[in-house]
Amino acid sequence: MTTRMRPWGTVTLLEETDRYRINRIELKPGHHISTQMHYHRSEHWIVVSGTARVLCNGNETLLMQKQSTYVPASTAHRVENPGVIPLVMIEVQNGEYLGEDDIIRFPEDQDSH
Repeated sequence: MTTRMRPWGTVTLLEETDRYRINRIELKPGHHISTQMHYHRSEHWIVVSGTARVLCNGNETLLMQKQSTYVPASTAHRVENPGVIPLVMIEVQNGEYLGEDDIIRFPEDQDSH
């Protein structure tokens, strides 16, 4: 397992093939990932603990433990931790290409929060 540290938390790679990747994502309270989009992969997020505020294609959803959401390819998305405890999610990425250069990040001033 490989863990990458980010200013907002950590990403731990749990399993990877050429068509899917499974990550454990931990988001610090009050933090969020950048608003982003992928052309070649979709993502499925499952909340293990904490609360997730998900912004997907202009819609906002709150997810609690045991709930999940699907982010289709070519859809702007972001996840935030509005809670006071760490948000832990399992992320399953599926697609024909999983490279880091398929991440399109949107400027923060375009975000709705």
